[in-house]
Amino acid sequence: MLAIFDITGPIFITIFVGYLLTRVGMFDRAGIQAIGRFVINLALPALVLKALSANRFVEVISGPYLFAYAFGSFVALAVGYLWGRRISGKERLPSTFYAMGASCANSGFIGYPIVALTFPAVAGVTLAMNMMIENILLIPAVILLAERSRLGAASWRTARTLARKIATTPLFVAIVIGVAMSGADIKLPVVLARTVDLVAAASGSLTLFVIGGTLAGLKVSRAGFAVLPIVVFKLLVHPLATALGLFLGAALGLPAIDRELQMTAILVSALPMMSIYTTLAMQYGHEDMSALALLAATVVSFFSVSGLLWAFRNLV
Repeated sequence: MLAIFDITGPIFITIFVGYLLTRVGMFDRAGIQAIGRFVINLALPALVLKALSANRFVEVISGPYLFAYAFGSFVALAVGYLWGRRISGKERLPSTFYAMGASCANSGFIGYPIVALTFPAVAGVTLAMNMMIENILLIPAVILLAERSRLGAASWRTARTLARKIATTPLFVAIVIGVAMSGADIKLPVVLARTVDLVAAASGSLTLFVIGGTLAGLKVSRAGFAVLPIVVFKLLVHPLATALGLFLGAALGLPAIDRELQMTAILVSALPMMSIYTTLAMQYGHEDMSALALLAATVVSFFSVSGLLWAFRNLV
């Protein structure tokens, strides 16, 4: 178990350092947000571009992986939404953020550093594939659900605006350019490749620091046990659904994928919510519940992810 702590320990210690330094005032909310913008708009896109452009398209894009991760994410989203509506008796809007909390993993800020330490050979390409599912499918689905709940219907104008906004984000642009370069087997010139490498290298530690600083700035109310189902869905149901997706993909005759890719898909699904969970919920007046759910899931994930890594190492 000590070997597992050698992997997860640095991840969560770095998060705690970000939390602590923000709490004592060394960094303020504006500073953390500025670092976060650098990561999301420059460091992570550089990492995705590097991962996709370094190899041929057929070597970096795995259909079975995309199927399993998308399947698991949308099953978790449906479970979260139906729990909110049918079991908890919530309205559509709060149920939407039950759904987002259950399904949208923090594959960039927490996932990539963990995967880079455990399965370094596939860390970059799985980050790119996770980002595809999250940015092209999951987040738009959540926003359309929220807009439908607020306005009564998800208008074509909302869908067009959302599509245009997504298409201009640096992450999406990096995915498109990377896939195009990979498909055409085009390599970056050495000077540009080294620049991209330099910027991408900053993503690991800074992403974790930003998570800690963000958690320090959360204003948490007493939502109590209301967030417990969200945490359970995210840390347990989502990875189980992704494992089911891997099984179904094999049963449907999709090409087999190697063990590291399978374990990475499950591992990423077992991570806490992405950091924009609370920010997006705040726009719709549900930040208190989401903030507590994010904080609780991040703390509990230290133990659950460590246990999952132990199981991978000893039982699989």
